[in-house]
Amino acid sequence: MIQAGEFRKGITFVMDGDVWQIIDFQHVKPGKGAAFVRAKIRNVLSGGAKEITFNPTERFEKAVIETKEMQYLYSDGELYHFMDTATYEQLPLSYESVEEAIKYLRENDTAVIRFFQGKAFEVQAPNFVELEVTETEPGVKGDTAQGATKQAIVETGVSISVPLFVNIGDRIKIDTRTGEYLSRV
Repeated sequence: MIQAGEFRKGITFVMDGDVWQIIDFQHVKPGKGAAFVRAKIRNVLSGGAKEITFNPTERFEKAVIETKEMQYLYSDGELYHFMDTATYEQLPLSYESVEEAIKYLRENDTAVIRFFQGKAFEVQAPNFVELEVTETEPGVKGDTAQGATKQAIVETGVSISVPLFVNIGDRIKIDTRTGEYLSRV
């Protein structure tokens, strides 16, 4: 059991027969009245999200979530195919399940897939990835006193804000949790 006062990002719990995941939360202690927890939660199986207010002492059953490392194989335009490297079983997933992670995954990259009662509901890319810059403007010398940045498109197609010295063909390290440039590799 977990109390609403113990909510953190990523925690999954059972409420009204459905499994919910905490997307964002805020503990509020107003000057007058009792404290409460305001949370944005997402239904693990349907994908619907809502904001809800909880009493910090409310208790919920924790949902048991299984995780498995799988290899991203390819996309056929509609589905994204992953393979369990131990059993060689393939798992096709819809865009809704992979939308956050697919921005950073190349074919044959490894990802973590989360399951509830055997049904995959989320794909997580590794925390840090190294990708090649395929498109960017040339850096302009001059106004760099403020740490100027420019947009660059990496090999997976996602646009990242990078420093002016990054060029086409450079490999860069990206934090997939925030989508930020970390360093040149």
